Amino acid sequence: MRLPHLLYGLYERRLRAGLQPDAIPRHVGVMMDGNRRWARSMGESTAHGHRRGADKIADVLEWSEDVGVEVVTLWMLSTDNLARPAEELEPLLQIIEDVVGELASTRRWRLQAVGALEVLPDHTARALKEAQEATADVQGLHVNVAVGYGGRREIADAVRSFLREHAEAGSSLDELAEAFDVEHIAEHLYTRGQPDPDLVIRTSGEQRLGGFLLWQSTHSEFYFCEAYWPDFRRVDFLRAVRAYGARERRMGR
Repeated sequence: MRLPHLLYGLYERRLRAGLQPDAIPRHVGVMMDGNRRWARSMGESTAHGHRRGADKIADVLEWSEDVGVEVVTLWMLSTDNLARPAEELEPLLQIIEDVVGELASTRRWRLQAVGALEVLPDHTARALKEAQEATADVQGLHVNVAVGYGGRREIADAVRSFLREHAEAGSSLDELAEAFDVEHIAEHLYTRGQPDPDLVIRTSGEQRLGGFLLWQSTHSEFYFCEAYWPDFRRVDFLRAVRAYGARERRMGR
């Protein structure tokens, strides 16, 4: 039984050693997909699948640190997910609150809530804000916790923020229309000031963006992994980073 484990360890170390420092993504976005299907395949409850998925998060952050990633964005809950039945949504929100609190308590990573917090229950929004405030001075890996997040909502919020800012400054509608530029969107996104994601990973075999970082991922490389999120391994992560390093990034050119 130990031989496959030893071979797996050797392969994992070989993958890690083969990564080139100048070909590491600065920002990795992760679409943590497949918790419910994993649970069904194991004959377990949906809540158990979400809990196992939450247990995977700290591992992925450690793997990211190890290879030199600077920013990780974790999509934990979309705005669409808020329409799920209460018997699934309420345990999921509690799991998110628990895992965010656990991550913050380590003071190893700097957490930032990205999403429309106003659409979340007060206790969930409060837990996210508290985790962000508790880690604001941490110098480690920057972790965006995307809860109540939708790419279209983010862009709409960015436009609204821009309009309010300039309306308060007394700008007329004609002046706004004349001055408006794509950079004004970027300056008002939830992730403003951060590098755009170089690599976006989606688990569970699904090959679609689903509204994740719509604006920021214009030039991102995508990696689709067949494993359900609770089964995502370090070797899967390293393969994704290796695939990123092997690609020629044209950045739209």
